[in-house]
Amino acid sequence: MRPPAEIFAERLATQTDVADVRSAPDGGFVLVDSRSRAAWDQGHLPGAVHLPTADIAGRAGELIDPATPVVTYCWGPGCNGATRAALAFALLGYEVKEMLGGVEYWIREGFPLMTAAGEVVRDPDPLVAPTGVACGC
Repeated sequence: MRPPAEIFAERLATQTDVADVRSAPDGGFVLVDSRSRAAWDQGHLPGAVHLPTADIAGRAGELIDPATPVVTYCWGPGCNGATRAALAFALLGYEVKEMLGGVEYWIREGFPLMTAAGEVVRDPDPLVAPTGVACGC
């Protein structure tokens, strides 16, 4: 049996969450939306690159410097698209993390979403994001 500290360290090395992505300094990684064109057009995270999982092997090198870390995301906890995309990047040798929660939790945290009409922001969901109180996570 592996020690719990090893397991948790491994998870933190391969996963991140929406709050960490939102607060990360610019230029630290490329954010990749692995969903379909229709999903991307419906709304995506600001600054993200659209690269569906099926296109990663053939296009990653032309869009993303292999020395730059990547964070993948998809719809949300019920979708493993970000996991599949992270695997595709890892197989190409990229340093990669999966963003837990996906677009769903990005929106639920009250973070902006880019749409054809411009930026859209919804009020944070008090079930997943503190309202008016610092998280302290």
